[in-house]
Amino acid sequence: MKLAVVVQRYGLDINGGAELHARYVAEQLARRADVDVLTTCARDYITWRNELPAGESDVNGVRVRRFPVRRERNPERFGRRSHHVFGSAHSVADELAWLDSEGPASAALIDGIRRNEASYDFFLFFSFRYYHAYHGIRAAASRSLLVPTAERDGAVGLSIFGPVFRGVRALMYNSFEERAMIQAVSGNDAVPHVVVGVGSEVPARTNPERFRQKYGITSPFVVYVGRIDENKGCKELFSHFEGYTRALRGDLSLVLMGTSILPIPDNPRIRHLGFVPDADKFDGIAAAEALIMPSYFESLSMVALEAWALGRPVLANGRCDVLQGQCLRSNGGLFYESYGEFLETLALIQSNRRLASAMGQNGREYFQRHYTWPVIVRKYMDMLDRLRAEDQGGAARPPIEPLPGWFARRRPACRAGDDVVRGLPEGPARPAGRRR
Repeated sequence: MKLAVVVQRYGLDINGGAELHARYVAEQLARRADVDVLTTCARDYITWRNELPAGESDVNGVRVRRFPVRRERNPERFGRRSHHVFGSAHSVADELAWLDSEGPASAALIDGIRRNEASYDFFLFFSFRYYHAYHGIRAAASRSLLVPTAERDGAVGLSIFGPVFRGVRALMYNSFEERAMIQAVSGNDAVPHVVVGVGSEVPARTNPERFRQKYGITSPFVVYVGRIDENKGCKELFSHFEGYTRALRGDLSLVLMGTSILPIPDNPRIRHLGFVPDADKFDGIAAAEALIMPSYFESLSMVALEAWALGRPVLANGRCDVLQGQCLRSNGGLFYESYGEFLETLALIQSNRRLASAMGQNGREYFQRHYTWPVIVRKYMDMLDRLRAEDQGGAARPPIEPLPGWFARRRPACRAGDDVVRGLPEGPARPAGRRR
């Protein structure tokens, strides 16, 4: 079977959630199929500047084909268009202009998909909201699977994405909450799908003491791993944690691993280690009292799964449906929706060792049941085999819904994306029925 994984950025030094997710899946599927990665020459997700050479290369044994981005992102234009389509009535043309300004706008990548469509059995597109996925799926809908990596924000409420959610061959969802949200906004229940998530390259052994010695950490600590950004809930995390240190005696520290685009508080109990090697990341998680996930928006938290794989409890932002759902299904963590709840839940994790250990063990078992690579790869291969059997049986497929005509495309008949999302069901989803 010949597969193409299509993603906005790709590389060993690119650690965004969807991009890392795509690399892990590409590397795993390459053991079972002939896999190419189709991506851009961009390394940075803010500028989409062409920094990597166009053409073919090898990344961890997977063939990668890079295509240039037509232009860098203009943040002011993108911000203005985002404000308009998320906050006001607008047109389909406005949404397409927003998509183009978000980028990475690579007409060369889309042309490559269109020219070589017949060379691949299937295309796996990652991240519904980007230029490459929207236009690439329209170029090869009959061979396209989508890994949406959708979060509960205004983008999922834009009208241009409904035909994409209904027109792909299959969807590989990250969580039951993501599935419920996309089905509610698009009515795509009949499209083949599976809740699959992603595995992780978790080492069989970790060395927490080595981590402590390397970074000079002697006190107990909780850890945050990821981009340090207000959109990830980090500003609120800093406020809550500093309040915790004032309210309760003790020496618990907060250790941060990841690149920061937010000022770090000048507080002796908050340590920022910057970007760390994977070995240090896993040793650090294993050494921590718990992992904190303060994000408001997630389609799946890979780092929460990694913490559970290592037997550590998770403290999550309960205003994120996905994180709350993961904690409930795993019995591996607690969640908070206010400062008071943050204070009480963190104090409980630190003081009640038996509870923390039990949650960590529950999380480990949850990871083993649902997120080890054999489980993940089997779900992908089952879906691909099912679709290939349909093709061999000559099953007819309607074409993807066309865009409206020139005049209709410019009529301001689309609701604000944020308004659409506010009307969608909220809360953790239950995996009842186990629909596939």
